[in-house]
Amino acid sequence: MIVNSKTTNKELKKGLYLVPTPIGNLNDITFRALETLKKSDFILCEDTRVSKNLLNKYEIDAELISNHKFNEKKNLPKIVDILKKGSIVSMISDAGTPNISDPGGLLIKECVKNEIEIIPLPGPSAVTTALSASGFSDKFFFYGFFPEKNNEILKILENTKKLDCSIIFFISAKKINKIIPYIKKEFSGRKILICREMSKLYEEFIRLDIDELKPLEKNLKGELTIVISERLNKKKSLELSESDKRIIKDMINKLSIKEITDLIHQNNRVSKKIIYKYCVDIKNEN
Repeated sequence: MIVNSKTTNKELKKGLYLVPTPIGNLNDITFRALETLKKSDFILCEDTRVSKNLLNKYEIDAELISNHKFNEKKNLPKIVDILKKGSIVSMISDAGTPNISDPGGLLIKECVKNEIEIIPLPGPSAVTTALSASGFSDKFFFYGFFPEKNNEILKILENTKKLDCSIIFFISAKKINKIIPYIKKEFSGRKILICREMSKLYEEFIRLDIDELKPLEKNLKGELTIVISERLNKKKSLELSESDKRIIKDMINKLSIKEITDLIHQNNRVSKKIIYKYCVDIKNEN
């Protein structure tokens, strides 16, 4: 197959390129990503052994610089100096898009500070891949990896359960059973999608009602992407709470009735009709 590209012979701008790499299947890489990597003077990567599997497949021989969470701060002066001298530098992670729960944030901030051009390329991401297959709301909140401590995990879940949208987390397969009791406690009534080995040979999507979720028996490896659904089967309350009524009284002369109705409705399950009627009654009393 012959692919025509108007940018094949075009020189790349000097700067830092954020290049997404496949999350599993090495064929899931864009023509532009390959072109950028081939024209790079240096490629920053987390694990050179992992990155070489991809780079060798596509005969890319740019100089590699190991840049992971344990040395990225130490690397900053060296890499910024390289960029200031006019080199083309690409940043990749072991899989997916750089700086999305992967190293990169420190260097990007430093480039912004030094007015070094940053060029992000679109491409693979476990976040959007999992969400697209979930069947849940396309409004979503992405947290990233769970913290280590139990009290921090519980705090995060207590906060995110208030969101009425899809919620996406990354987690090590070895830790999933530790998290399951917390998820069942905080997200009862929702659904969950557990994604493993996405785009690989043994790709698997586990779909369950959270109330039926049990510890996984398999000895899973690697990292999992889990998607929790928006709230389901929501029942509307029949009346406003006293705190909501106080809030409405405080706002009645500051905002329009429609604005108050929309605001109150966002944070509870009372119908808009009930909220609107209460606002009108309070307005008339005044």
